[in-house]
Amino acid sequence: MRIIFKNANIVDVIGETTIRDGAVLVEDGMIREVGSSVTVPQDAEVIDIGGRTLLPGIFNCHVHSCSDAGNGRRETISDAATTIRAIHNLRTLLNSGVTYIRDAGSPNYIDIDLHEAQQKGTILAPQMQTAGKCICMTGGHGYATGREADGPDDCRKAAREQLKAGANWIKVMATGGVMMKGVEPGSAQLTEDKLRAAIEEAHKAGAKAFTHAQGMEGIKNALRAGVDSIEHGFFMDDWCFDYMKEHQVFYVPTLAAPYWIKVNGTAAGIPDYMVRKVENTIDAHQDTFRRAHRAGVKIALGTDAGTPFNRYDMTCYECVLMVENGMTPMEAIQCGTIHAAELLSVADTHGSITPGKKADFAVFEKDPLEDIHALLDCSMTVLGGKVVFDKFSCLT
Repeated sequence: MRIIFKNANIVDVIGETTIRDGAVLVEDGMIREVGSSVTVPQDAEVIDIGGRTLLPGIFNCHVHSCSDAGNGRRETISDAATTIRAIHNLRTLLNSGVTYIRDAGSPNYIDIDLHEAQQKGTILAPQMQTAGKCICMTGGHGYATGREADGPDDCRKAAREQLKAGANWIKVMATGGVMMKGVEPGSAQLTEDKLRAAIEEAHKAGAKAFTHAQGMEGIKNALRAGVDSIEHGFFMDDWCFDYMKEHQVFYVPTLAAPYWIKVNGTAAGIPDYMVRKVENTIDAHQDTFRRAHRAGVKIALGTDAGTPFNRYDMTCYECVLMVENGMTPMEAIQCGTIHAAELLSVADTHGSITPGKKADFAVFEKDPLEDIHALLDCSMTVLGGKVVFDKFSCLT
């Protein structure tokens, strides 16, 4: 089946240009031709974009699809209810232009089950990569839904368990964090030898590893242990940046996560210990992001969606925060498209409007290169050449 998407302003995230009044020819879910003079085949279905802006589908590389994005207080909920909520969250992501995610951990391997359902077409959701249960020290950050492990051998076994369950990534917890009472973002948790054991198991299986790491000691432990991406990264110095560039380690800053906690605060029911920790770290976090960007560290978009008031329809607010902290709109868009695709090892098939790649698009009412806030108004989402969301039709 051939479909042509015409009358579109197509953002080329590789060439850093915009094709005005362009068209994209799609055949069997793949991009066949892109340009301003694409011939419309007689048998093609024609979809008029109406002069709107067409981007590659947006990536969110740090999502907790099973969470509620509420006030952060502990809840008791069944796996069935959690799964139902996650399916809704995944659809919400799609409706905001997100076509690919990395789920950063869920209870009881629900993310892996959702991924299998997405692959089979049982549920409509973005394409996914998953982590299963995070690996943490006993009583450490994430222990409530993670896999507690003590000693290198136990960490190695824990990683093997996640891979056996079907995880694409191994997530290790190098430091404390904001969301858990009694731990601090700057405190190191799993030590370098334990991190290395888990990360080695991921790499042996052809998978990658990422780490929740906010304090500098834990970040450096994870880097020396061979991690592939640093998540959050509140405190980093030039040594970290140089090491990350040399070893091609990505930074997923999740600027949105502390931002929404600070904006909503205790008045919205967020526990005071979370608000206190954010107030103590948010300036350093944003400064680290600005310095990492200037240093040339590879950065990919992730929001930590599901943390307090960090909603699933607001992925692209991360781009707004990136621009407010020094990026150009094009650079922020690249973080959510081609750079994110590189992090997830799918840049050959995703991340840009390029012939031979999968036809995953996000259409926006206005041009985000002129005003990055335009990314918050998605008109249409196309997944594999199929329109799965259209703001102006019954497709919701």
